[in-house]
Amino acid sequence: MTNHFKALSVHLLTATGAVFAMLAMLAAAGHNWDLMFLWLVVAFAVDGIDGPLARKYQVKDHADEFDGVLLDLIIDYLTYVFIPAYALFESGLLGGWTGWAAIIVITYASALYFSDTRMKTKDNSFAGFPGCWNMLAIVIFALKPDFWISFALIVVLATTMFTSLKFVHPVRTKRWKNITLPMAFAWTFFAGWAAWVDFDPESWASWGLILTSVYLLFAGIAQQVIPERNVPQG
Repeated sequence: MTNHFKALSVHLLTATGAVFAMLAMLAAAGHNWDLMFLWLVVAFAVDGIDGPLARKYQVKDHADEFDGVLLDLIIDYLTYVFIPAYALFESGLLGGWTGWAAIIVITYASALYFSDTRMKTKDNSFAGFPGCWNMLAIVIFALKPDFWISFALIVVLATTMFTSLKFVHPVRTKRWKNITLPMAFAWTFFAGWAAWVDFDPESWASWGLILTSVYLLFAGIAQQVIPERNVPQG
């Protein structure tokens, strides 16, 4: 296979996320929340794979007729922001005015964040919460906390999107990667499991989601607090 074909194949893989987004949206329209999240988990998995493949096959050099970054952002906005916001509103988990406020805050703040040229830090982490509302939404569906708690979490996370607080990229942040990457895989597994059992409160998947989500949410902030050890050269 030529370099161009390999690089183009990565773009084609990334584009499947749009299909999974549509399938998730159709499931959400029918209130099939478990199926919706299963499609979103598939899209999440594709998003985790295509980045390393894009760098391996140098898509910017060998298939520059497509903008992989733009393609990825379009799909991420659908699967990370738009569909989860719709699900939180339509499911009734956020009652009354809080549902309206939540979808406005999530979609508006995320649109600004996704276009912010300062969203990445020098170590390839994210500056501010990276708009992964799909991760918060599935935890809310699994745990079903009081709607005030859910709304407070949304407001706090949306606020942190415009701060210097760091959030790790599961694949690209090198520091603690030997922990972060397995945690990301574990989160994907528990998310799929929780959706598969239709968010059964007796399932251990809920505890797995809590533990992995807490790590992924606070690992970057912990890295800012804990100074990195300088390894002697030579």
